[in-house]
Amino acid sequence: MDEEELVSHLKSGNKAAFNILIELYGKRVLNTCNRFLLNEHDAEDISQEVFIEVFQSIQSFRGNSKLSTWIYRIAIAKCLDEIKRKNRKKRITSIGKLFHLDEVVHWIAGGSSTDKSIKEKEKLQEVMQALNALPDNQRIAFTLSKIEGYTNLEISEIMNTTTVAVESLIYRAKKRVSKELEFILKNNLE
Repeated sequence: MDEEELVSHLKSGNKAAFNILIELYGKRVLNTCNRFLLNEHDAEDISQEVFIEVFQSIQSFRGNSKLSTWIYRIAIAKCLDEIKRKNRKKRITSIGKLFHLDEVVHWIAGGSSTDKSIKEKEKLQEVMQALNALPDNQRIAFTLSKIEGYTNLEISEIMNTTTVAVESLIYRAKKRVSKELEFILKNNLE
């Protein structure tokens, strides 16, 4: 079966064609994911997501490129999304360390113990309110830097300002949020 026939069968919902697709590209996609993620378990999960995406979006495949190219684009995009997700979680954890508030790290990252979950949700809500209380430009700069991981130069381009202005915005946001978080923690520990 050539590629055109395979795509035609896939678009018609032929499950046997999907099995052929997995036989043809499964190992290569898994290897690609493994090279990006450097973790076999994550690579297996993401490669499964790739084929689910292929199955769900095959109707949008126009044939402007080879099927394999389209599949690898999906695989790379999914791997990069996974890397960003993991990096975002690390950056969220680093926010607590940045403010010397290790308790907050657990809340922001979404973790909680069952017996304290209600109190922690309330504290998390207060923390998020503190972040949301920042002026827009400070909140945007802080979020892009500390949560999304952009460089000051990238942030300056996004916000259409100078890197010096970005540094100032981040500094002021950090200073203001740090005071708010200290206040929240003191009130909740009493």
